[in-house]
Amino acid sequence: MKRFIALVLLCATAWLPASARDESGDRRQETFDIVWRAVKDKHFDPTFGGVDWDKVREQYAPRVAKVKSDDELYNLLQQMLGELGQSHFNIIPPEAIVENGAEPRTGTTGLSVRYVDKQLLVTHVAENSPAARAGLRQGFLIRQVDQTTDEQIVQRFAKSKESPAMKELMIGRSALAHIDGKPGTSVRLVYEDGSNKRQEVTVTREKRKGEMSEAMGNFPPQYMEFESRRLEGGIGYIRFNIFVMPLLDRIRSAIREMNDAPGIIIDLRGNPGGIGAMSSGIVGVLETRQISLGTMKMRSGQMNFLVFPQKNAYTGPVAVLIDSGSASTSEIFASGIQEIGRAVVIGERSAGAALPSVFQKLPTGAIFQYAIGDFKSPRGTLIEGRGVTPDIEVKLSRAALLKGRDPQLDAAIEQVKKKAAEMRRAS
Repeated sequence: MKRFIALVLLCATAWLPASARDESGDRRQETFDIVWRAVKDKHFDPTFGGVDWDKVREQYAPRVAKVKSDDELYNLLQQMLGELGQSHFNIIPPEAIVENGAEPRTGTTGLSVRYVDKQLLVTHVAENSPAARAGLRQGFLIRQVDQTTDEQIVQRFAKSKESPAMKELMIGRSALAHIDGKPGTSVRLVYEDGSNKRQEVTVTREKRKGEMSEAMGNFPPQYMEFESRRLEGGIGYIRFNIFVMPLLDRIRSAIREMNDAPGIIIDLRGNPGGIGAMSSGIVGVLETRQISLGTMKMRSGQMNFLVFPQKNAYTGPVAVLIDSGSASTSEIFASGIQEIGRAVVIGERSAGAALPSVFQKLPTGAIFQYAIGDFKSPRGTLIEGRGVTPDIEVKLSRAALLKGRDPQLDAAIEQVKKKAAEMRRAS
C-alpha cells in the first residue's frame, strides 16, 4: 500500500504547473543545503572521521534536481548521511512525526521482534493484543510480512558498515516497521510455531495504548511505556521504553518506593535512548557520591554528565539489563553506572550508538536528527561503534522463550541475590 501511494503522489507531482514544480525543487534544494551545511559546521569531528565531506556534496548535490518526490529526497539524504558511518544522523519524514495532542499514526499488533541467531524472533507478545488473540507467542519465528520475506528484510542491510549489534538493531526495527501500520489495517504474517510448523495468520492492527510525551523543541512526542513491580523475594523491577522527561519522576519515585528491596533490576532492553540528561537524574537516586557518567566532546568544548546525590538514595544491589536494542542514553546510563562500580550489567552487547544529537525542522516538514558530540564513559571508553560490554553475557535464545523463560532476567535476579547476601555478611 505504501508503494502504491508513493506512485500516486509521484504521478500527481508530474502534472503540477511548472511554477509549482519549480517551488518544490527549490524547497528540496534548500533542504539538501541545510542538511549538508549542518554536518559541515556542527559535526563534532572537523575531519568527519576521514570522510571528505566537500567531495560528498559534489557527488550528491547534482542528484537533488532529479528526485521527483520528497520521499526520494529523504532516501537520497539518508544515503548521503550514511557516508559518515555513524549513528544519530537521520531524516524523519513528516508522516512519522506525531504532533502534540495527535494520535500516533502507526498502530501495533502487540509483537516485539529481534534479529537473533540470524532469525526474526518474536521476543514478546503484549497481553490481549491482536497478535496474542491470533495465537502468536514468544519464541515464534517471523518468515514473511505480507509479500516481504524475512530474507528480503535482512538483505537490505547486507552491505551495511555498521557494527553487528547495530545491524541487528536495524534489522529488528525494519521488520517491526513492516509489521506495524495504520490502525484498522491488516497484515498477513507467515511464521514458524514452537513445533517449527509454518503457519499463516492475518492480524488487524490496533491503536497503541498508553500515553504520549510532550514535544521538547523539535524532539517529537514519544509513546511511553513504564512498568514497576516486585519480583520473587521482593526484588524491585523497573522497565521503561524510552528516556523522556515525563517518566523521570516516575522512575525516581519507583526507586525510592523500593528502598526496602534486597535489590533493584533496571531493564533497558530495547530502549533506544532519549533525553541524555535523564541518565544523571536517575543515577542520583542510586548513588551517594558526586560522580560523572562520562563526557560529551563537541566541536568546541565538552560537557560532563555529572551526578549529584539526592535524598534517600537507594544503596542496595543494582543490576541493569541491556541488549542490542539498548542505544544512546541507555548506553550512557549502563556504561556509567557499570564503570563507577554501582551496578552489574547483564545481557548482550548494546548497539554502539551513543552520539548525543539534536533535531532540526526542515523546509519540507521532515526533521533532521544529527550528532553534535562524541561520548566517552568515565574510564574514557568510546561507546560509538563498540557498545557496552555486559559484565555477565547472557544470550537470548529461542528455546528459552518457547519455554516461557527469560534467561537474562533470571541471571539478573541471581546476581542481585548474590550481592545482597554478600552485603549482609559484610554488615
